[in-house]
Amino acid sequence: MRPVIAIAGGGLVGRTLAVTLASQSHLDVRLIAGPAPGPDVRASAIAAAACAFLERVGVWSLIAADAEPIRRMVITDSAADDLIRPELLSFDGEVGDAFAQMVPNDTLLAALTKRCAALGIAETAARATFYTEDERAIRVELSDGSVLDADILVAADGRASRLRSIAGIVAVEKAYDQWGIAGTVAHEEPHHGVATQHFLPNGPFAMLPLTGNRSSIVWTERPGFAAELTAMDPLLAALEIERVFGLSLGRLTVEGALVAHPLKLVLTREWSAGRLVLAGDAAHVIHPLAGQGLNMGLRDVAALAEALIDAARIGEDVAQALPRYARRRRADTAQMALVTDGLNAMFSRKSNAARAIRSVGLGLVERRDSLKRLFIREAAGLEGELPRLMRGEAV
Repeated sequence: MRPVIAIAGGGLVGRTLAVTLASQSHLDVRLIAGPAPGPDVRASAIAAAACAFLERVGVWSLIAADAEPIRRMVITDSAADDLIRPELLSFDGEVGDAFAQMVPNDTLLAALTKRCAALGIAETAARATFYTEDERAIRVELSDGSVLDADILVAADGRASRLRSIAGIVAVEKAYDQWGIAGTVAHEEPHHGVATQHFLPNGPFAMLPLTGNRSSIVWTERPGFAAELTAMDPLLAALEIERVFGLSLGRLTVEGALVAHPLKLVLTREWSAGRLVLAGDAAHVIHPLAGQGLNMGLRDVAALAEALIDAARIGEDVAQALPRYARRRRADTAQMALVTDGLNAMFSRKSNAARAIRSVGLGLVERRDSLKRLFIREAAGLEGELPRLMRGEAV
């Protein structure tokens, strides 16, 4: 009898796991998707290793036409009204053609939904509301009154995970006095695949290339300003963005809505409890300045899928694979959380002395090819112990 894997959460991480298990194994996958989400104006920088993974599971071909390669990254450190912003650090895409691809979140979710249907994955729009377990199985109670029996339950139900709370898994949180603003702008001049990140006193501002003369913005600001910006007339909002970014791409036009949400760091003390296991934002939430949130979730998926498939192949209870997956992902996640938290703290210091120290440090990296290659490989997701799927290999 095939092991049954129940996945709670129909977002990017939950659906990627469902597609991966259904396409790479004979496991019986059940997706507890929950209600369909509303529109998402955000886009994600998908690292090269994650692109190889998505290609392996049959998703990349569905989104390739809407993906824009990041060929170069430019980093500056200045005040918002500085007329001159010298480049402190720049990376060219030395790992293949590009070290990441920008993909709208809605495009990726639509492709994953289509792939789930093509693979015949059983799914429900109900939510997982509670669960009980014994030594042999886990029983999931759904919002429509039905129940689902499975061998394990994957909680991919987001940063406010209900299942994590039910399991009693403690999440350590650190609130930043910052909000993240996201949206899309059109511009008069081509971006040539260049991503720009300005480190400003209130937080970083990133302009990330999309297809055509369009870019995705990720802007960290004070809570009050973020609320004001998202409520502004689009013409006035575009002027505010130009004030920060400048006119290197010509005049800007805001496309659609700008959205904002409070930023915080979330790390869980445990990744699994009995037959329940966490993945994606249910296990970790980091500052968006490095653009690694989704990539971390995709690494979770690749590592968990590998662990489950390997366990099933030798006839082991798949629940025995959960602690191994947790050990594998814990260190990598903690390291990225510490790096992003530290960078945010370092670049938020507004004194001239702090700016001088940052300039010296990044200048050292800029002048050392070996350090730059390491940074590029990190951005491409090619460093560390990669799951086989992240190397584009079969499991």
